[in-house]
Amino acid sequence: MVMRLFVRTSFALVAVALVAVCSGTRTQAQSTASPTAGNGTYIATDPLALVRYDNRYDVSLTAAYDHMKAGPTAHEGANLGGLDLDASYWFSKHWAVEGSGRGYFGTSGVATVNSSNTSVSGPFISEYFFTGGPEWLGPHNRHGALIAHVLVGGVYGNFQQDLRSYSAADVGFYNNQFAPAAIIGGHIDLNRSARWVFRITPDAVVTRYSTDYKPSTYLSAGRFTDVNFAISVGVEYKFKKKR
Repeated sequence: MVMRLFVRTSFALVAVALVAVCSGTRTQAQSTASPTAGNGTYIATDPLALVRYDNRYDVSLTAAYDHMKAGPTAHEGANLGGLDLDASYWFSKHWAVEGSGRGYFGTSGVATVNSSNTSVSGPFISEYFFTGGPEWLGPHNRHGALIAHVLVGGVYGNFQQDLRSYSAADVGFYNNQFAPAAIIGGHIDLNRSARWVFRITPDAVVTRYSTDYKPSTYLSAGRFTDVNFAISVGVEYKFKKKR
């Protein structure tokens, strides 16, 4: 269900972005002078006239959302909020190296492992991602761009900070740990000027957490791969230095 939601949401966002990127004839501002009575001359300028995809660096800060599972049997899932800080180094028009640091925070439902954990409700959990990888500039014009990325690295999951005297096994959570992670998706950029961009970033987030206990009768201790949906919305700034 999460992956279907990810696909449908991503498709809708891409469709909206394509309309914004491919249109533009109606939104071009007039560059000719138009006199106004008694107030001198008014000159309308086009804020997108100087948009170029030749910057060397850019950085973005966005408000982030992530849906994840705090354990292999905690099927209620968790809706986490946080921040996403990304930076890119462009070495050609279409290719860059991107680094991303993300922090997500929130509460989670717990699994019913035994009757002793019934007093545990909505414990606080957090995730911290540190990833990097290639970034590719796709269809683009002065109004916006579609950008794809594949980022790999690690995540630190803190699942036991609010369990009081209970263990991860008592509530079906993962143990606190560093784990492999990957982020697959991209950016939908809508230019507001030559330097400032409104950015939407839908992603599939892949994690590989483990347990040191047997979660259930049909699962043994080991590593578990989860694929979840994340999205962030915010601003990007392109530095003036050119390639």
